[in-house]
Amino acid sequence: MADRPLMPIATAVWLIDNTSLTFDQIADFCALHPLQVKGIADGDVGAGVRGIDPITTHQLTRDEIEKAQADPEYRLKISRPKTIVADKPRKGPRYTPVSKRQNRPDAIAWMVRNHPEVSDAQIGKLLGTTKTTIQAVRDRTHWNTANLEPRDPVGLGLCTQVDLDAVVRKAAAKKAKLQQADPQQAEGPSLDPVKDETPAEEPAEEDTNKKFDPAKVFADFSTDSSENS
Repeated sequence: MADRPLMPIATAVWLIDNTSLTFDQIADFCALHPLQVKGIADGDVGAGVRGIDPITTHQLTRDEIEKAQADPEYRLKISRPKTIVADKPRKGPRYTPVSKRQNRPDAIAWMVRNHPEVSDAQIGKLLGTTKTTIQAVRDRTHWNTANLEPRDPVGLGLCTQVDLDAVVRKAAAKKAKLQQADPQQAEGPSLDPVKDETPAEEPAEEDTNKKFDPAKVFADFSTDSSENS
């Protein structure tokens, strides 16, 4: 509950009619200007407004009013609920108004292009769409692919900036964790190394200018000639 009562003018009307509180006390409690309270008392402001009892609405106690009536300098304190019930967490995909559902493919295209680290499940929950639609946008098999225009889902009113930042932050943290565990898996498949297709070097031709010993060469001829003779 806020620090001001519900329907402050109606509450001020009731306090003026049923208590002896000063204008300043009522103005402070109802978050109004003292001149507004004076105008309500004179019938110039809030004419026709029906007063609301802050006691029955559990915004004030009778003891608190009596304490304030006894001391004009005292300021009323609004009653707090004894128990605070937490908001029930929302389950399932986000509800999207019919007038904005036609913009979801554009928002999906924006998410896929600008935040590839966000999973399809996270996109579906954020935008209130299905994995089938997300996959169709990714594969460019969506029936309206030719007319899709990536647009920020916050600007389209499909989610809040806080929700979008939370999803992106969570996805980035998960990606960083995967990179630490397995860098190749986190970065995706890498290209195969290029094979070296350079032909093998042909054996070098024998050096025809290699030095030789004439004595050994002619020794063979002299041996053959002696045997033939």
